[in-house]
Amino acid sequence: MAGSEGFVEADNTEAIIIRIEQKSRKIESLLRQFKPVEALKMALEGSPPKTKDERCKSANWIVVHRAIMAIKDVDGLFVSLDPEYYDILMKYLYRGLSTGDRPTCDQCLRIHEKLTEKAGLGCILRSLADTVNTV
Repeated sequence: MAGSEGFVEADNTEAIIIRIEQKSRKIESLLRQFKPVEALKMALEGSPPKTKDERCKSANWIVVHRAIMAIKDVDGLFVSLDPEYYDILMKYLYRGLSTGDRPTCDQCLRIHEKLTEKAGLGCILRSLADTVNTV
């Protein structure tokens, strides 16, 4: 089965969901402490889960979405966010844009603009060309 290396077995889906729930609790705690950038970093760590299971992807998207929507200072975001997160953040921004939800799309477009300025057009191309890390 070429192309499926690196993905977990369906038996581990529940374990992935439990890890995402634990991560969600930590992120909510950071958001209550008014630390949205740290929450976003945590949400992006280990993302996406190495699974093709849509429940896992959706659960992880909810966590990332919560952190994205909490960002108020988009310029300040990129002062603190490490470049290693840029490509995966771009993938989640496109997922957010695909929802069609107006507030989500507005926030994703604001971040997309700054991320493109910071990371360049290559970030867009890498996120679109990456077929392994699906969000």
